[in-house]
Amino acid sequence: MEKQTLGVIGGMGPEATAYFYEQVIQHTRAASDQEHLDMVILSCASMPDRTASIQSGDHDAILSCMRGCVRRLEACDARVIAIPCNTSHYYYDTIQSFTQVPIIHMPRETVRACAQDPAVRRIGIMGTDGTVGAGVYARECERLGIEAVNPSPERQADVMSLIYDDVKAGRTPRLDKLERVLGFFEDARCDRIILACTELSVLNRYRTMPEGTVDAMDVLVRESIVRCGGTYQA
Repeated sequence: MEKQTLGVIGGMGPEATAYFYEQVIQHTRAASDQEHLDMVILSCASMPDRTASIQSGDHDAILSCMRGCVRRLEACDARVIAIPCNTSHYYYDTIQSFTQVPIIHMPRETVRACAQDPAVRRIGIMGTDGTVGAGVYARECERLGIEAVNPSPERQADVMSLIYDDVKAGRTPRLDKLERVLGFFEDARCDRIILACTELSVLNRYRTMPEGTVDAMDVLVRESIVRCGGTYQA
């Protein structure tokens, strides 16, 4: 398969997008520059906050921005589009309607990857208030007959603090918050825990995640490489 250009709508947030780029490079089997993927990365840091947009019901600004991003990627001959932001997939169908270029559905592919193990019946979701409250992952779980487990209000506050007070703010994350959330899901007897926010993917730099944790970013990286004709290496 001839390699295709990967288009990325990023900047949500910038550190998560940088981590995504690093992971695509790291997991592409390549012995030279030329064996890596061509990529066009738009760092749209000014994109309206996704959770705030969902909760307010004011979708016009974010969708206008997304439409502009898609058009710019089309102009750069992107043949596959990745959006390393879980919450933005609330708008997936509308964004996909802007273009014929296929957009990878990160939540759908992540739940599908978990469901390959028939023993998986309960999945804990670590995401923003927007992702969790809007059921972005719950819908994908329901499609496959799996129960999505959301954190308690106290533990959801820990998740949001990790995302906004730590990673998005450029601070070293306080891992005690992460431990409380992981403990909650363990007590809830979840078969898998999904890191359903790309800021949470950055926590892999600070802590090895427990067995059974699935990072949606990892799934997006693999899908991006394979769909663009590269060779994925673990």
